[in-house]
Amino acid sequence: MEFDAFNEGVEVGGLRSKNDIRILICYLLCGVNTPLTRDDIISVMYENGFANYFEVIDALSGLTAAGSIEKTQDKQETYRANTRTMEISRRLNSTLPGTIRERAVACALNLLSAAKIERENKTEIRKVENGYCVDCHVSGGENDLMSFSLYVPDYAQAKLVQRKFLLNPAVFYRMILALSTGDLELAENILNKNE
Repeated sequence: MEFDAFNEGVEVGGLRSKNDIRILICYLLCGVNTPLTRDDIISVMYENGFANYFEVIDALSGLTAAGSIEKTQDKQETYRANTRTMEISRRLNSTLPGTIRERAVACALNLLSAAKIERENKTEIRKVENGYCVDCHVSGGENDLMSFSLYVPDYAQAKLVQRKFLLNPAVFYRMILALSTGDLELAENILNKNE
């Protein structure tokens, strides 16, 4: 196999062929079956050590120019699969290691899930006197199921609270509901599951 791609930042077992990088991008777009932003694709490919950052950018450009993937401009620029992408993925995906294919799709699905949680459950960090206030909202569709504000003394702690809340807002909701209704056994079970 010819290695013709830059390998800086690529993990052992990652992709070192321009063609393999293009095939994985096609497979990824077909596997998640939803448009991904350029940053999403870079995050999956580069941050997980599958391919070099510049090679991913080059592959996206080449695939778009060849009509192998579609670039759309809704609220933001996204890439999505078309019939050609599906054909490339179906015919050539077996040239890639199965573990890379599976990990790439799993990473993208996790990324999409986190983005959905962020869209549905809002947080805001506000500067207040002597610190910061983190406002958190658990959505129940059109209405907030719960909202709370938490004071912390510095911005780093505010970001930590925000990040932990967005990891699993449902845990916060269940815990506060359990404590509010006096169900200490449920609260303890929730704590034990999430340690």
